[in-house]
Amino acid sequence: MYEKFVKRGIDVFLSFMACIVLAPFYLLIMLAIKIDSKGPVFFKQKRIGKDCKEFNILKFRTMRIDTPHDMPTHLLENPEQYITKVGKFLRKTSLDELPQIFNILAGQMSIIGPRPALWNQYDLTEERDKYGANNIKPGLTGWAQINGRDELEIEVKARLDGEYVERMSLGFDIKCFFGTIVSVLKSDGVVEGGTGEMKKHEENKEEQEVLK
Repeated sequence: MYEKFVKRGIDVFLSFMACIVLAPFYLLIMLAIKIDSKGPVFFKQKRIGKDCKEFNILKFRTMRIDTPHDMPTHLLENPEQYITKVGKFLRKTSLDELPQIFNILAGQMSIIGPRPALWNQYDLTEERDKYGANNIKPGLTGWAQINGRDELEIEVKARLDGEYVERMSLGFDIKCFFGTIVSVLKSDGVVEGGTGEMKKHEENKEEQEVLK
Protein backbone atom coordinates (compact mmCIF):
# COMPACT_ATOMS: atom_id res chain seq x y z
CA MET A 1 0.00 0.00 0.00
CA TYR A 2 2.68 2.49 1.06
CA GLU A 3 5.07 1.62 -1.77
CA LYS A 4 2.46 1.61 -4.53
CA PHE A 5 0.48 4.73 -3.66
CA VAL A 6 2.00 6.96 -0.95
CA LYS A 7 5.66 6.47 -1.87
CA ARG A 8 4.99 6.82 -5.60
CA GLY A 9 2.91 9.96 -5.03
CA ILE A 10 5.70 11.54 -3.00
CA ASP A 11 8.25 10.56 -5.66
CA VAL A 12 6.28 12.22 -8.46
CA PHE A 13 5.54 15.38 -6.50
CA LEU A 14 9.07 15.94 -5.18
CA SER A 15 10.84 15.08 -8.44
CA PHE A 16 8.50 17.36 -10.42
CA MET A 17 9.14 20.24 -8.01
CA ALA A 18 12.88 19.52 -8.15
CA CYS A 19 12.84 19.81 -11.94
CA ILE A 20 11.43 23.33 -11.64
CA VAL A 21 13.53 24.54 -8.71
CA LEU A 22 16.81 23.04 -9.92
CA ALA A 23 16.49 24.09 -13.58
CA PRO A 24 19.01 26.98 -13.25
CA PHE A 25 21.54 24.66 -11.57
CA TYR A 26 21.06 22.11 -14.35
CA LEU A 27 21.96 24.75 -16.93
CA LEU A 28 25.07 25.85 -15.01
CA ILE A 29 26.28 22.26 -14.59
CA MET A 30 25.65 21.49 -18.27
CA LEU A 31 27.63 24.58 -19.30
CA ALA A 32 30.52 23.69 -16.98
CA ILE A 33 30.70 20.13 -18.37
CA LYS A 34 30.80 21.35 -21.98
CA ILE A 35 33.52 23.90 -21.23
CA ASP A 36 35.61 21.40 -19.25
CA SER A 37 35.74 18.47 -21.70
CA LYS A 38 34.59 17.09 -25.03
CA GLY A 39 31.54 14.85 -25.18
CA PRO A 40 27.85 14.80 -24.26
CA VAL A 41 26.50 16.44 -21.11
CA PHE A 42 24.57 13.38 -19.99
CA PHE A 43 25.75 9.83 -19.48
CA LYS A 44 23.50 6.79 -19.85
CA GLN A 45 24.32 3.45 -18.31
CA LYS A 46 22.47 0.13 -18.13
CA ARG A 47 21.34 -0.65 -14.58
CA ILE A 48 19.23 -3.22 -12.75
CA GLY A 49 15.79 -2.05 -11.66
CA LYS A 50 12.83 -3.54 -9.84
CA ASP A 51 12.48 -7.32 -10.33
CA CYS A 52 15.92 -7.27 -12.03
CA LYS A 53 14.57 -5.52 -15.14
CA GLU A 54 17.16 -3.42 -16.94
CA PHE A 55 16.82 0.32 -17.58
CA ASN A 56 19.12 3.19 -18.56
CA ILE A 57 20.10 5.42 -15.68
CA LEU A 58 20.81 9.08 -16.42
CA LYS A 59 23.72 11.02 -14.94
CA PHE A 60 25.77 14.09 -15.66
CA ARG A 61 28.95 12.93 -17.38
CA THR A 62 31.92 13.06 -15.01
CA MET A 63 34.48 11.05 -16.99
CA ARG A 64 36.30 11.39 -20.28
CA ILE A 65 34.64 9.84 -23.32
CA ASP A 66 37.47 7.29 -23.68
CA THR A 67 36.66 5.69 -20.29
CA PRO A 68 35.82 1.94 -20.53
CA HIS A 69 32.03 1.68 -20.66
CA ASP A 70 29.81 -0.31 -18.27
CA MET A 71 32.65 -0.93 -15.83
CA PRO A 72 32.35 -0.13 -12.11
CA THR A 73 34.72 2.64 -11.05
CA HIS A 74 36.41 0.37 -8.50
CA LEU A 75 37.45 -2.03 -11.29
CA LEU A 76 39.20 0.67 -13.31
CA GLU A 77 42.96 0.88 -13.02
CA ASN A 78 43.65 4.33 -11.60
CA PRO A 79 40.10 5.72 -12.03
CA GLU A 80 41.27 9.26 -11.19
CA GLN A 81 42.90 9.54 -14.62
CA TYR A 82 39.49 9.33 -16.32
CA ILE A 83 37.60 11.80 -14.12
CA THR A 84 37.33 15.37 -15.42
CA LYS A 85 37.92 18.43 -13.24
CA VAL A 86 34.23 19.32 -13.15
CA GLY A 87 33.41 15.61 -12.78
CA LYS A 88 35.48 15.35 -9.61
CA PHE A 89 33.42 18.11 -8.00
CA LEU A 90 30.13 16.65 -9.22
CA ARG A 91 30.97 13.20 -7.85
CA LYS A 92 32.16 14.52 -4.49
CA THR A 93 28.94 16.50 -4.03
CA SER A 94 26.76 13.80 -5.68
CA LEU A 95 25.42 16.42 -8.11
CA ASP A 96 26.11 14.01 -10.96
CA GLU A 97 23.11 11.99 -9.76
CA LEU A 98 20.59 14.84 -10.23
CA PRO A 99 19.39 13.80 -13.74
CA GLN A 100 18.00 10.62 -12.15
CA ILE A 101 15.05 12.79 -11.19
CA PHE A 102 13.82 11.99 -14.70
CA ASN A 103 14.20 8.25 -13.99
CA ILE A 104 12.03 8.80 -10.93
CA LEU A 105 9.36 10.65 -12.93
CA ALA A 106 9.39 7.78 -15.46
CA GLY A 107 8.69 5.30 -12.67
CA GLN A 108 12.01 3.46 -13.03
CA MET A 109 13.37 4.67 -9.71
CA SER A 110 12.30 6.05 -6.37
CA ILE A 111 13.84 8.83 -4.30
CA ILE A 112 14.71 6.36 -1.52
CA GLY A 113 15.76 2.77 -2.19
CA PRO A 114 18.79 0.55 -2.91
CA ARG A 115 21.19 2.13 -5.38
CA PRO A 116 20.72 0.44 -8.79
CA ALA A 117 23.46 -2.05 -9.61
CA LEU A 118 25.22 -2.14 -12.96
CA TRP A 119 23.90 -4.84 -15.26
CA ASN A 120 27.15 -6.78 -14.85
CA GLN A 121 27.43 -6.52 -11.06
CA TYR A 122 26.18 -10.07 -10.69
CA ASP A 123 27.64 -10.50 -7.20
CA LEU A 124 25.69 -7.54 -5.82
CA THR A 125 22.46 -8.57 -7.57
CA GLU A 126 22.73 -12.13 -6.26
CA GLU A 127 23.49 -10.96 -2.74
CA ARG A 128 20.49 -8.61 -2.77
CA ASP A 129 18.26 -11.52 -3.79
CA LYS A 130 18.85 -13.02 -0.34
CA TYR A 131 17.17 -10.01 1.24
CA GLY A 132 14.46 -9.25 -1.31
CA ALA A 133 16.18 -5.97 -2.20
CA ASN A 134 15.70 -6.59 -5.94
CA ASN A 135 11.92 -6.63 -5.49
CA ILE A 136 11.55 -2.87 -5.01
CA LYS A 137 12.48 0.14 -7.12
CA PRO A 138 16.09 1.29 -6.79
CA GLY A 139 16.59 4.74 -5.33
CA LEU A 140 18.43 8.00 -5.82
CA THR A 141 19.73 7.41 -2.30
CA GLY A 142 19.11 4.87 0.40
CA TRP A 143 19.92 3.34 3.77
CA ALA A 144 23.26 1.93 2.60
CA GLN A 145 24.22 5.32 1.15
CA ILE A 146 24.18 6.98 4.56
CA ASN A 147 25.93 4.07 6.25
CA GLY A 148 29.16 3.84 4.30
CA ARG A 149 28.40 4.19 0.58
CA ASP A 150 31.58 3.38 -1.43
CA GLU A 151 33.33 2.10 1.68
CA LEU A 152 30.94 -0.82 2.14
CA GLU A 153 31.65 -4.34 0.97
CA ILE A 154 29.00 -5.95 -1.22
CA GLU A 155 27.74 -8.28 1.52
CA VAL A 156 27.27 -5.39 3.96
CA LYS A 157 25.67 -3.16 1.34
CA ALA A 158 23.16 -5.88 0.37
CA ARG A 159 22.31 -6.53 4.02
CA LEU A 160 21.61 -2.84 4.59
CA ASP A 161 19.45 -2.78 1.44
CA GLY A 162 17.52 -5.72 2.88
CA GLU A 163 17.12 -3.86 6.16
CA TYR A 164 15.60 -0.97 4.21
CA VAL A 165 13.08 -3.33 2.58
CA GLU A 166 12.00 -4.55 6.03
CA ARG A 167 11.74 -1.07 7.54
CA MET A 168 10.37 0.78 4.50
CA SER A 169 7.85 3.39 5.65
CA LEU A 170 7.24 7.13 5.44
CA GLY A 171 9.15 7.74 8.66
CA PHE A 172 12.14 5.66 7.57
CA ASP A 173 12.22 7.32 4.13
CA ILE A 174 12.31 10.74 5.81
CA LYS A 175 15.20 9.54 7.97
CA CYS A 176 17.11 8.38 4.88
CA PHE A 177 16.35 11.63 3.04
CA PHE A 178 17.72 13.92 5.73
CA GLY A 179 20.55 11.50 6.47
CA THR A 180 21.57 11.82 2.83
CA ILE A 181 21.74 15.61 3.07
CA VAL A 182 24.11 15.31 6.04
CA SER A 183 26.24 12.68 4.28
CA VAL A 184 26.52 14.77 1.10
CA LEU A 185 27.57 17.87 3.04
CA LYS A 186 30.24 15.83 4.84
CA SER A 187 31.17 13.78 1.71
CA ASP A 188 30.86 10.64 3.83
CA GLY A 189 31.82 7.36 2.17
CA VAL A 190 32.90 8.88 -1.16
CA VAL A 191 35.97 6.92 -2.25
CA GLU A 192 36.91 6.70 -5.92
CA GLY A 193 37.40 3.03 -6.74
CA GLY A 194 36.58 2.39 -3.12
CA THR A 195 34.22 -0.58 -2.78
CA GLY A 196 35.14 -2.30 0.48
CA GLU A 197 37.49 0.45 1.64
CA MET A 198 36.08 0.31 5.17
CA LYS A 199 37.21 -3.30 5.62
CA LYS A 200 40.58 -2.60 3.99
CA HIS A 201 41.14 0.24 6.45
CA GLU A 202 40.33 -2.04 9.39
CA GLU A 203 42.66 -4.76 8.07
CA ASN A 204 45.50 -2.26 7.62
CA LYS A 205 44.91 -1.01 11.14
CA GLU A 206 45.09 -4.56 12.51
CA GLU A 207 48.34 -5.21 10.60
CA GLN A 208 49.87 -2.06 12.05
CA GLU A 209 48.86 -3.15 15.57
CA VAL A 210 50.55 -6.53 15.04
CA LEU A 211 53.76 -4.89 13.84
CA LYS A 212 54.01 -2.66 16.93
